[in-house]
Amino acid sequence: MADDLELFWNNLLSRQVELVLLAWETLERDEQRAVYAHLVRMVTEDGWTAPQRRSAEVALQVLRTHRAQEIEDLG
Repeated sequence: MADDLELFWNNLLSRQVELVLLAWETLERDEQRAVYAHLVRMVTEDGWTAPQRRSAEVALQVLRTHRAQEIEDLG
């Protein structure tokens, strides 16, 4: 389980479109909502390193570009 979780976050924060989408697609709707909110916090709140913040920004951009309808539906 821990290995799966580490792989998930490595993929989501990889800055690679295909891996971000692969990670995203493993989530249920409620999980997507929570992960999306977490990515937003990583970008907007203090306490994250510059590389972490940049990886979250890229993940958000990928999701907003390639999964726009899903993101909109998260409400």
